[in-house]
Amino acid sequence: MASAEIAVDIDNVVKRYGSFTALHGVSLAIRENEFFTLLGPSGCGKTTLLRAIAGFEDVSSGSIRLKGEDITGLPPHKRPVNTVFQQYALFPHMTVTENVMFGMLRRGWTKPEAAKRADQVLEMVQLGDYAARKPAQLSGGQQQRVALARALAPRPTVLLLDEPLSALDLKLRQAVRVELKALQRETGIAFVFVTHDQEEALTMSDRIAVMSNGEVQQIGTPPEIYESPINRFVADFIGETNLLDVDVHAVADGMARLSLPGGHDFICPAAAMRGAGKGHLSVRPERITLCAPGTGDLDATVTGRVYLGTDIQIHVCLADKEAMTVRLQNSETTVVPEEGASVGLKLEKGAARLLAD
Repeated sequence: MASAEIAVDIDNVVKRYGSFTALHGVSLAIRENEFFTLLGPSGCGKTTLLRAIAGFEDVSSGSIRLKGEDITGLPPHKRPVNTVFQQYALFPHMTVTENVMFGMLRRGWTKPEAAKRADQVLEMVQLGDYAARKPAQLSGGQQQRVALARALAPRPTVLLLDEPLSALDLKLRQAVRVELKALQRETGIAFVFVTHDQEEALTMSDRIAVMSNGEVQQIGTPPEIYESPINRFVADFIGETNLLDVDVHAVADGMARLSLPGGHDFICPAAAMRGAGKGHLSVRPERITLCAPGTGDLDATVTGRVYLGTDIQIHVCLADKEAMTVRLQNSETTVVPEEGASVGLKLEKGAARLLAD
């Protein structure tokens, strides 16, 4: 990829706090005009990496480049990036317009220039009619949009967002996701978004970096991450999956030949080259269909059913006592087997994947 296409280039970044290493040689490239998400559980290093890009954390080793320029040693105020945090930190005594103008005035903009730009970004985030209000007169979603407008106003090269939707209720969070993605497309700048919410990452991102224990486990588009997880952590963390213990006979040309629980032979894609032995197979609950016993890839007994509105979740148990989950689309024609019923499970072609570990 040409350097001109890269907004942020992170090369082998290590961050230590005494004897604790928060980031273990992280390397990734974030493209221009991209909505890029750092996804992972609490303590995985995603916020530390974001703060390193912003300049709020010094790195122990490695480098960070912004559009080809090494910014590793630059203080935060000299980096052309802005950050939106979980807490919006709006000034309560200032109007919405004054809050948006504040950063621009500190960067040397004239008052007329800052006022004009503030009007533009407030219209962009649909808050033009709220310019004279104080933060206390706004809802949580409106305050979040003011914080976004303030961060976008100075035209940063990159916008960093540290779980900015976490304080919003579910319905508002879902609505703001759509607005945020549309805003990223409209501004045409790189957004680097930190979240532990898999649904947020899948719905908004162009690409996702899944992190665990200070390391990047996998980078890819939402469909790549969901449909083709590379290892057990990614498969288990992104959405819901069934992980089956299987006996691997051979792996060649990206395909694995193995035995499923119960002894059925099976061929499926493999996440990485590996030898024969024990392995883990990942298959999503919605990629399994029910059939008559003895006619599928696995035989099981129904142990429970959960009604989820759009879906019905079927819990089953294999002969070796391994538990699995099947999701059926809820419709008038959906036939739900009773608890205790014997069923066959058919794995959709290409849906099951042998993991690297």
